[in-house]
Amino acid sequence: MTDSAGRAVPVPAAVTRVFPAGPPAAILLYTLAPDLLIGWPRANRPEECAYMLPEICTRPEVGRITGRGNTANLETVLALRPDLILDVGSTSATFVSLADRVQEQTHIPYALLDGRFDAIAKTYRSLGELIGRAEDAEKLARYTEDTLKTILGRVESVATDARPRVYYARGPKGLATGLGGSINVETIELISRNVAGETPGGLANVSIEQVLVWNPDVIVTIDQEFAEAVRNDPSWASVKAVRDKRVHLSPKMPFGWVDFPPSVNRLMGLWWLAKILYPERFSEDLRALTRDFYSRFYHVTPTATQIDHVLAGRD
Repeated sequence: MTDSAGRAVPVPAAVTRVFPAGPPAAILLYTLAPDLLIGWPRANRPEECAYMLPEICTRPEVGRITGRGNTANLETVLALRPDLILDVGSTSATFVSLADRVQEQTHIPYALLDGRFDAIAKTYRSLGELIGRAEDAEKLARYTEDTLKTILGRVESVATDARPRVYYARGPKGLATGLGGSINVETIELISRNVAGETPGGLANVSIEQVLVWNPDVIVTIDQEFAEAVRNDPSWASVKAVRDKRVHLSPKMPFGWVDFPPSVNRLMGLWWLAKILYPERFSEDLRALTRDFYSRFYHVTPTATQIDHVLAGRD
C-alpha cells in the first residue's frame, strides 16, 4: 500500500506483531487492534492501566524510534521480530528519511501515517488496510467523522472574532505553550482562538509579561500544580481567565485530552473543550460521552468513580 508520505510499503501477508515507533502510534494501534501491540514506548503506570485492558497495558517498555529521547535501537527492534513498524505523526522529509532508513536496514515494513487531528479517520482506514482490520477501522473512522461533523457544525456559525481567546498552559509555571499550527493545540485552534497563534511554530516558552499582554478569556492546562497555584498567584491575578475563574484542568487519564500525547485521545478532548467554550451549544452529558468513548476506544467501561477521577484532571 501507499502510506501517508507516498511511500510504497509492502503489506505483510499476516500481521500479528506491530512495533509502535512512538506514543501516538501505540495509542492508535491499541484502540484498533490491541492484541497486535508488542509493547509501549514507555511503560504505563498502574493508575493508567485501570482504564485499559490490563493484559495489554502491562506489556513491556520497548522504547521509541521517533521523537525526543528515541531509545529503541535497531537491534532491539529486530530482536522483537515485528511484522510491521508503525509511525503516526509528521510526514515531513525528516520522518520520511527515517522511515526509509529503518525499513532498508531492518527489512521490516515501516508505515508512516498522518498524525494530524483532521486526518484521524483516514489514518484509521489506512491502518485497517495494513493490518487486515478494515471493518473495525471503519467503525472508529465513522465515530471520528461523526464527532467532527457534530462539533464543527455547531461552532461554524460563531464568527472567528467572537470565539474565545484561549491560552494553553503547560508546565508547573504555565509558561510553555503551543504556537500557531502546533500539533499540541490543534483542537484548541479548531474551535477557538489560540492567543499564541499569530507566531507559527511548536512548543515554546513564554514570559508572564507576554501572557498579560495576550490576556486570554480561557486558560486550559494539563498541569495540576499550575492549575492549583494560578488562582492565588498575584502575577496572574489580572489575567481575564483567572479573574473570571475560567482556568480548566484537562483530563489526562490514561492519556491527555488535549495533546499528551497527540493521538486519537484528543477526540474526547474536543468534546470537553466544546462544552467548556460553548456550554450553550453542547448539552450532551460529558460523563456519558466519556463512558462511551472509553468503551469504544480503550476497550474498558469506566465506573462512575473512575469517570469522576478522569474529569477532575487528576494524575
